[in-house]
Amino acid sequence: MIRLLHRWPGIIAALLLITLALSGSVLAIFPTLEKLGNPSQAEAGLSVAELAGRIQSVYPGVEQIRRAPSGRITAYWFDNGTPGAAVIDPATGQGVGSVDASTLELWMTDFHRSLFLGDNGRWTMAIGAAAMLVLAISGLLLVLRRTGGWRRYFRKLKGPLSGRLHVEFARVAVIGLALSSVTALWMTASTFGFIPEGMGGPLFPDTVSGMMDVPPTDLPALQDLPVAELRGLTFPFDGDPGDVFTLKTNAGTGYVDQGTGEMLAWESLNTWEQITETVYMLHTGRGAAWLGIIFGLMALTVPLMALTGIILWLANRRARPRIRNNAAAGHAETVLLVGSEGGSTWGFAATLHSALTEAGQKVHVAPMAGFAPRRYGHAKRFIALAATYGDGDAPSSAKGFLDKLAALETAPEAPLSVLGFGDRSFPDYCGFARQVTRLAAEKGWAELLPIHTVDRQSPQDFLRWGRELGAVLGIALELNHQPVLPRTGKLTLISRRDYGAEMQVPTAILRFALPRASLMQKLTGRGFPRFSAGDLVGIVPEGSDVPRFYSLASSTCDGFLEICVRRHEGGLCSGQLTTLEQGDTARAFIRRNDFRPNRGKAPVILIGAGTGIGPLAGFIRGNKNRQPMHLFFGTRHPDSDLLYDHELPGWQSEDRLHSLATAFSRTADRAHVQDVLRRDAAKVTALVAAGAQIMVCGGRSMAHGVSEALDEILEPMGLTPAMLKAEGRYAEDVY
Repeated sequence: MIRLLHRWPGIIAALLLITLALSGSVLAIFPTLEKLGNPSQAEAGLSVAELAGRIQSVYPGVEQIRRAPSGRITAYWFDNGTPGAAVIDPATGQGVGSVDASTLELWMTDFHRSLFLGDNGRWTMAIGAAAMLVLAISGLLLVLRRTGGWRRYFRKLKGPLSGRLHVEFARVAVIGLALSSVTALWMTASTFGFIPEGMGGPLFPDTVSGMMDVPPTDLPALQDLPVAELRGLTFPFDGDPGDVFTLKTNAGTGYVDQGTGEMLAWESLNTWEQITETVYMLHTGRGAAWLGIIFGLMALTVPLMALTGIILWLANRRARPRIRNNAAAGHAETVLLVGSEGGSTWGFAATLHSALTEAGQKVHVAPMAGFAPRRYGHAKRFIALAATYGDGDAPSSAKGFLDKLAALETAPEAPLSVLGFGDRSFPDYCGFARQVTRLAAEKGWAELLPIHTVDRQSPQDFLRWGRELGAVLGIALELNHQPVLPRTGKLTLISRRDYGAEMQVPTAILRFALPRASLMQKLTGRGFPRFSAGDLVGIVPEGSDVPRFYSLASSTCDGFLEICVRRHEGGLCSGQLTTLEQGDTARAFIRRNDFRPNRGKAPVILIGAGTGIGPLAGFIRGNKNRQPMHLFFGTRHPDSDLLYDHELPGWQSEDRLHSLATAFSRTADRAHVQDVLRRDAAKVTALVAAGAQIMVCGGRSMAHGVSEALDEILEPMGLTPAMLKAEGRYAEDVY
């Protein structure tokens, strides 16, 4: 829902919003120019009485003095029946400039307020401000969702350049744009009389002294008032003993006797007037030129966000395949609910939809986020194709599904089948799909089929599940799906270092050059994306469309892509990679992986074995802030299998790595990494007590052994790995 509120106002009103923002940015310059153009700062310590006296001595026919929020002072007078006006130097009372706004400012003001269309134009611009407010609020919520809350609001972003730019601009400008929108709507409401106005000043006094021709410098009410608090001073009508000075200040309006200088009547600004003046200052920058410049710069991000937002929208449309002959929701017999993050699950849904439609079914495909049982009046079955995002979270097209399901008083009568999509190398494999299954069972939703899973977009897994589904439906269902791989880039090998030959386990550290991409490719997400150590690179071996994923040992900022690969007997991808020579290439793409150290000064315990050191080495290499990192590394033999043997001493000397503990399983001591953890239990306990995060990378059996060892070590503290994981202090990347 939030995405819809954010997307459509932006797309529909993009041109209007750009017009509103750019004209507002230009207008933000004028308060600063006015502030810089003040001829003197001599008003400091100057009273209104002194200022009025100086101006009256130069312009005897002065009728009014005004002071703008910027500090600019103007005077208006009559000289032998001829009106005059000028910007005043308060040090001398002399006129030093014209009071008229520039033609450009007047033109731009009218354009910004009404597009030269009068009241209809004002309403149009008010609609634009309302759309901007909706975009700002929904954008803020989406930024918070993407970054993980206020505490991680400025976390480093990943993904296509257009997406990163869109969020970077948004998280800086969104609050300013929201404030500009609210103040614009307030000013429009005030213009059309929807906001209560002030009382217009106090009642005119019943009695005055009748005295005239007393110099303003002798009037006590003006002597006690600093010029900095003045807004306007209107002089009595010449020759009228019954008239008075009308004084307006930051605090209110009053009448001053022209003979005695006594304040005859006074009315302070009411709440509505104070709010309206604050709103005017915030929106125009008059009185706070620096604020106007900041808001003007924020407004300049609107065209950029419009461009990147449209690029993102088009990219998302391309990522979701077109579903032909999609039955109407109210007439469908089978409802396919799709939860997808990158778009691949939609491809499986399209294959299933096509097969069921050919079998005579009326099938409707929709995102899980739009789940509304009442829409599906003729549904005989529901099928949820649910991918998992991150650590068991809902993907983008399934946000809110669990909340909607939990809020149902009764589950739909038509049974449900859940098919999970994921990667077994992740700790919480198909975690979101399993959450859906559990909650559906709790709500009493009948099961069409037990939960099944598809590992790494396996067409074989999908085919087997399809046959089981067909058997339940009484139809022959052959789901021959051809996964559409993400767009790949060509990696060129620039160096390799080989290990493990003596132990008959050939292993290599492979370093590839980053593919070059044009700016347009980066904006549209078609270039090779940015990545961090701990993310995954999918290598597509020759002769296969099934990628193999490797944890990255480098970040984009390192200027290269690096992985650790061990050759497996009969392994197609590892066999090809470990035979690459300098200059050879491989097809690859990046997949985001939420496996990285928490930011801050808390220590990090890195535990890995074999090629599992890859991402851990990447974390150490990128540890420019010298966060305390302690590495526990297990391998076979120090002479042949100690990966990063050249770098580790240097990282220690640079304080990127604070300590190193190794375990070798093919030496006389014969130890595994969990044995070293038990040996250094006191150190591990102290680090955990200091708030350490534990990160484990390597084979599944190693990770299990590490977890058992940590159970023993942490037991006296009343902690377990599961408890640390719940706190975000224990993470695994296992395979």
